[in-house]
Amino acid sequence: MTLDTPYAPLSFADVRSWHRPLMVMVAAMSALTVFSLIGIVVDDRELLQQSVWEKPFKFGASFVTYATTLAWLLPQLRKARRTMWILGTVFAVTGLIDVGFIVVQAFRGTYSHFNINTDTFNQVGQLIFETGVVGLFGASLLIAVMLLFQRIGGTALTWALRAGIGISVIGMALASFIRGWASTGPRTVPDAYGNPVSLLGQHGVGAPDGHGMPITNWSAVGGDLRVPHFVSLHSIQVFVLTVLVLTALAARVGWLRGERVRARLTGVVILGYTGLFAVTAWQAMRGQSLIHPDAATWTALALTVVVTASLAVLTIRAARRDDVAPAGDGYSPGTPAARGPVGSLSRNDAAAH
Repeated sequence: MTLDTPYAPLSFADVRSWHRPLMVMVAAMSALTVFSLIGIVVDDRELLQQSVWEKPFKFGASFVTYATTLAWLLPQLRKARRTMWILGTVFAVTGLIDVGFIVVQAFRGTYSHFNINTDTFNQVGQLIFETGVVGLFGASLLIAVMLLFQRIGGTALTWALRAGIGISVIGMALASFIRGWASTGPRTVPDAYGNPVSLLGQHGVGAPDGHGMPITNWSAVGGDLRVPHFVSLHSIQVFVLTVLVLTALAARVGWLRGERVRARLTGVVILGYTGLFAVTAWQAMRGQSLIHPDAATWTALALTVVVTASLAVLTIRAARRDDVAPAGDGYSPGTPAARGPVGSLSRNDAAAH
């Protein structure tokens, strides 16, 4: 079953065929998300004005969506299947270890990221934690490279998956360099019990961590590299959802039934979303909060919107024009013959052969 095939409902058998280690990870992260949400409500301990359970909650929820996507994707691939299975397993194991350390530190009421305290548990945990980050990035990078050499479903879905994994890898790389770009040197902050903790590095640019927005905790007073990291990490879900929506609409909208049209519109969404990622990364690295954009940020964002919208309009106009059959060829606009049944070659597809 491919996501760009109309009328192909997801079955239990489909889910059972997904990458099992990654699905184990999804189950564990789902449980963590629920547990952390309860912890936010019943546990009043805080780190930098946020619940000790907010970080486990966000990591759990994020990994649920990303790992589910990978678990579905990897069995769809036809080349290097064993290698892909191994890479998925590496991602699942390292992800569980990394998030496990975050959970343990939350129980201890202390920091998982940037913590340079010299106690043995933290030192060993940090070493394992940083090694796991490399494993997550490396597995994702190899999957992204191998996706370049094979197709998954139609052209639209192939583009969506390649671009989504690629942008996610860039976002992971950005996260890997957060300490180097954002650090202003070591600083001492209290843990949940008031004990001093030494931190080296931070998510914020131009302002220390803290003073964050509700839920996300992204900085409200300075730049925050977690914003472009979040945008990039979930690009693959946005792109696949785009393919799903276009495929569903193709059952009712004649000019969308050509795979080439859906691929072009998917490409427009990819371009626009990549622009959004670039703007948020540029804004964060200039030390500017997401909610306080300056004129330059507004200009860049407006340019991204205008270019994306213009390309979408041009693509739709061309598709609608091609959908109208020339006079005298035996077709009339809007007829089943002109539009073609779902699953068969449309006029747009026929022109490509």
